[in-house]
Amino acid sequence: MTNSEPRILLSVAQVPRYTQPMRVLGIDCGGEYTGYGVVEMQSGGRLCCLTCGAIKLSARETLPRRLSQIYSQLGVVISEHQPDEVAIEDVFYALNVKSALKLGQVRGVAMLAAASAGLEVAEYSPLTIKSSVVGYGRAEKQQVQHMVTRLLSLAEPPEPMDASDALAIAICHLHTAGTLNRQHLVAR
Repeated sequence: MTNSEPRILLSVAQVPRYTQPMRVLGIDCGGEYTGYGVVEMQSGGRLCCLTCGAIKLSARETLPRRLSQIYSQLGVVISEHQPDEVAIEDVFYALNVKSALKLGQVRGVAMLAAASAGLEVAEYSPLTIKSSVVGYGRAEKQQVQHMVTRLLSLAEPPEPMDASDALAIAICHLHTAGTLNRQHLVAR
């Protein structure tokens, strides 16, 4: 570049970002425990765990009361952490029809909690989640937990395992959304 050529300076706002900041609530639906985890992808692409845990359900309670507990507690997490989107694990085939029906009811309540807050819900298969986080779709739960711990730079692995799975679901969605965002920006 010679001194006679004009220099074009771009402000930070004009430089295309390939990773937009985004906050996602991942939910791992279950009949005994329903895991949740909120992960934020910051503008530089760094992943940060804001909270995680599990809603423990009492087998002594009736199913409607357990579903109400899930709805209420997910509502509190949504209210406190204000996610941009929600991601849950897609339905998988189960040998026990009764368990599959209960899981479907828990998933429905989780979707209702998100939709009631005006949030979009994305669904991912277990294979997709494991591939996104571990790089191998048939990874064991401990491998997923290990990679979640590393990707989020956590001092300790998230417990219980349902919380770790929920964080993995959120990370999967952030990776997918980030890829789609980058493809959209390049296509412009």
